[in-house]
Order: sequence, then C-alpha cells, then structure tokens
Amino acid sequence: MTYSVSPIGFVRSCFKEKFAIPRQPQLAPAARGVLELLPPFDQGDAVQGLEQVSHVWLLFLFHQALEQQPRLKVRPPRLGGNQAVGVFSTRATHRPNGIGQSVVRLERVEPGRLHLSGIDLLDGTPVLDIKPYVPYADCLPEARNAMAEGAPQLIPVAWQAEALQQAQAHALRLGEPLVELIEQCLAQDPRPAYQQPEPERRYGARLWDLDVHWHYPEPGRICVLDLQRVAP
Repeated sequence: MTYSVSPIGFVRSCFKEKFAIPRQPQLAPAARGVLELLPPFDQGDAVQGLEQVSHVWLLFLFHQALEQQPRLKVRPPRLGGNQAVGVFSTRATHRPNGIGQSVVRLERVEPGRLHLSGIDLLDGTPVLDIKPYVPYADCLPEARNAMAEGAPQLIPVAWQAEALQQAQAHALRLGEPLVELIEQCLAQDPRPAYQQPEPERRYGARLWDLDVHWHYPEPGRICVLDLQRVAP
C-alpha cells in the first residue's frame, strides 16, 4: 500500500545552508525561525491552545537529502565520520523516508505562524506535523544512548575586533541575537571531524543574510574574521 503526505508549512530559518547548522536542536538557543503554515492550517483554529505549550515536536523532511536508494548504514559526525553504523541507530539526515524530528522552543503563536528558537532546520524545510512536547511523557531521566551520552564538547570562539563590530551592527539591523548565534554554532566546531584545518584556511557559512567567515588559528580554537552581507 502506498501513502502520501503533504507539508503543512515551511520553516523560514536563520540557516541558509546546511554547513554550521547544529547537529541537534536546542544546542543553539539563539537560532530562530518562523514556521509559516499553509491553508487550511493557517487559520487560528489550527493552533488554538498552543499558547499553553513551551516546546513542540516538528516532524519534517530533509528536503535536500532525499534519496531513491535507501541506506542501511551511515557514518554519523558524532563518531568522527569514519565509523559506519546502522541507519536506525542514528539521527543522520539520510533517512529511508527523509523524515526528521526536532523539539524546538515555541516563542510566540500567531494565526498561521509559529515563532521558534533553538532550531536546527534549514531555511525552506517542509514540516509535516506539529506535536506538543509533554514533559511527563517525553522526558525520560533513565534513558541512555552510549553513542551520544552528552552534548558535544565546545571549543573557544574569539573575534577579530572589526568582525565583532560588524556582528553587533547587523544584530541591531536584524533584531536578532546574531553574536550569540554565531558563537553557539561555531563553538560546536562545524567542520568534518576527519578534517585537520590549516590556520590559513578560511571557512564560511550563511546565517540570515550574512556570510560569516572564520579560521582555526590553532587546533581547538576558532576566530571569526569578518561578515559580509549577501545581496538579496
């Protein structure tokens, strides 16, 4: 039997490309976005009661990682990208049906729009469903995962003086906690674990309408070099 599903809405996110997106939700509280709901769910009736909820589960599609041929094994970043394990033991983006899930903070509810934070979703992500987070059922203190026992270790993030000034100015323009967003995302070290960067190598990622550039002046430390606004 064949089933089909359709998006109920799309996320407008601070993350404009996959690189530097946190590998799990809630790791970057300053990461914000808006879920714009499609008809008929853009009516106030569909979200009535959500104002009583602090967090929601989003079921979505990894729309840039959909594949015709299913993978049985993947190489998760948490294991350095070199060790293959069964796809169902990971949250890798290469899913049999391309379905992902994230628990995100619900900042504000409007008819047809949910304002979110702590997201790990790419701009344009199709959302299939929304479910309220239920603390007594969803929080399991005795749960364990030997492959991911704790949050990733953070690394220090420093700034070139001019880059910090640029970020502070753009934060005011955007009305977003841009400095915090950059620091929270980069502190998780977005580069592939198997890659050893040289100090002269520049990295970049797009956040909101800005290209953010950084390098690794020494192992285990990041320095933000500059920000460049992208033409619309």
